[in-house]
Amino acid sequence: MQDVAPLQPLNQAELAISKPAAIPLKTIEDEQQVLLDMFSDEYDPTELQPGDMLSYLRPGVQHRVFNKLRRGEYRVAAELDLHGLNIRQARAYLAEFLVTVYPLQGECVRIIHGKGNRSNHRGPVLKTKVNHWLRQHDRVQAFHSARPVDGGTGAVYVLLKR
Repeated sequence: MQDVAPLQPLNQAELAISKPAAIPLKTIEDEQQVLLDMFSDEYDPTELQPGDMLSYLRPGVQHRVFNKLRRGEYRVAAELDLHGLNIRQARAYLAEFLVTVYPLQGECVRIIHGKGNRSNHRGPVLKTKVNHWLRQHDRVQAFHSARPVDGGTGAVYVLLKR
């Protein structure tokens, strides 16, 4: 220990370490609730507007087929008008309709959901639900908003599985 000498002070300034600003507990709770809502079955990240187009193509369906559907080139074999129904009625009618058109395999059908212009602050309720329901149905191969002459963004052409 004889060879040990005290250290010389270095010419350095001490840094003051600032504490991070406190986050209010209510803000943390609000953020946690938002995260929980994102995992809810009711959460829909796509907020549709009345004039928005609906479009869906199941993987494996040819783009040529989808383009014909989009242009309205398929003959519409059947039509369902959900305009003015509540959500429960619309779901039941749509489910029944897709079962009754089963013999029309491979056919194009038109579903009128309305644009949702009178839904006030809620946005187009039926349009959003139809978009969600059709994506879940295994017989639906593709759908796209109709041409203006066939209802425009208030209706969809739906191509059913062959």
